[in-house]
Amino acid sequence: MFLNDLYHSLDPIAFQLGPVVVRWYGIAYLAGFVLGGLMAWRIIRRWRLDISADALMNVVVGIALGIIVGGRLGYVVFYGAGYYLEHPLEVLAINQGGMSFHGGLVGAIVGGSIVCRTSRISIPTMIDVGVCVAPIGLFFGRCANFVNGELWGKPTDLPWGVMFETGGAVYRHPSQLYEALLEGVVLFLVLFALSRRVPPRPQGTFLGTFLACYGVFRFLVEFVRVPDKQLGYLLGGVITMGQILSLPLVVLGVAILVWAHARQRPQVGTVEG
Repeated sequence: MFLNDLYHSLDPIAFQLGPVVVRWYGIAYLAGFVLGGLMAWRIIRRWRLDISADALMNVVVGIALGIIVGGRLGYVVFYGAGYYLEHPLEVLAINQGGMSFHGGLVGAIVGGSIVCRTSRISIPTMIDVGVCVAPIGLFFGRCANFVNGELWGKPTDLPWGVMFETGGAVYRHPSQLYEALLEGVVLFLVLFALSRRVPPRPQGTFLGTFLACYGVFRFLVEFVRVPDKQLGYLLGGVITMGQILSLPLVVLGVAILVWAHARQRPQVGTVEG
């Protein structure tokens, strides 16, 4: 059980300076934003878009704020199961965990779009650039979930099973790493390969691919991942909230791909006000 040994050798706290505690989860978010921003700049240059580095930085900040706010609100709405209605102040307790990808995705699009509109940057193009680098953040985030020993999977006797501290005395699927591989590595490679073509593929191609692939990957991993205990299984005891939220992403992704192919709108940088 080599992954089990690795898990038990890791500490969720990266380092501590007096009263300041820095966790790997926070570092994962920071690494995702920094590396994602750098990769987005490379894509912008490859596509020859008239977007400055300063403008991109502003968009990244808007996306980061949107992810944090949207991710938290998404978790409260979809996974809170009424808990936060009784404890409204804990909505702000982000340090206690609880972030939703689906809420974070909406928040990222809204936050980034607001900045794009004020900077006269093409929103569809920036969304395409953003989703090309989003798997970087997903990869680091899922690895941090593994270090934290959260969002683990069902019991397994496979050689890479892990006995998580909060999961009982059984070896479980490291579903966090399955997601890191599929949502992070595989999805990044697919989008990176698509982004290499110059002139770039039309607007919507990358968003559609991202949504469809993420929805499929997340739906499949949910079969070996234990659902949030406050919700359990839904719709006859076989479907999780994660699967319910992921199916519309697949449908929307395919629809956007069809639209992108039909309209053939070129990727552009700045637009007229």
